[in-house]
Amino acid sequence: MRIINTRKLAAPLAVTFALTLSACGGVSMDNRTLYSAKQPVVERSNYVLDLNTTASGLPVSEQQRLDGWFQTMDLRYGDRVSIDDGSYNLAVRDDIATIAGRYGILVAEGTPVTAGQVGPGQARVVITRTTASVPDCPDWSHTAEGNDKNATNPNYGCAVYGNLAAMVANPEDLVQGQQGTGETIVTTSTKAIESYREQAPTGEGGLAETSTAGGGK
Repeated sequence: MRIINTRKLAAPLAVTFALTLSACGGVSMDNRTLYSAKQPVVERSNYVLDLNTTASGLPVSEQQRLDGWFQTMDLRYGDRVSIDDGSYNLAVRDDIATIAGRYGILVAEGTPVTAGQVGPGQARVVITRTTASVPDCPDWSHTAEGNDKNATNPNYGCAVYGNLAAMVANPEDLVQGQQGTGETIVTTSTKAIESYREQAPTGEGGLAETSTAGGGK
């Protein structure tokens, strides 16, 4: 009786095991190009802080709040700081720009749309932060050895684009690169050429003399 029961259970277990293997390796492989389906995705988030203002600018207490917020947010290169101030108080903008300048950030023109309205006697500081990532990486969905369509593995590109998204200083550059001013500074463009031309040849002083006297075995 025990042998019969074992045989009855063996068949369903074998079928289940076969279905599991088929699910692991049966991923559709349709990308027959050398272009990666995995690409960096750039996401943008806005963080806001409302500050109380006066006609002469930001009170000292509010300046300390703003500086503490910048520290907490780890304000850094690539972040965009803008001001939503309905009164267009230049003193307020100067105070905010001075504090942002301590972190190497310039106040940008224009402000993104944020939830809620700025109350009277207040100014809203907005930090726009952009991040880059590659969704669904790593992708080990295709584990079978068979590749009837000679297609590219779904994990292809994860390492390259994942590292690119992690290392780029300003993720906005992945969407649109830095724009030049259109001006060419001659002294800068020719600096490398002049340095190359003025460098003395390495053999100008002749060959170095080497004594073979007293050499070891």
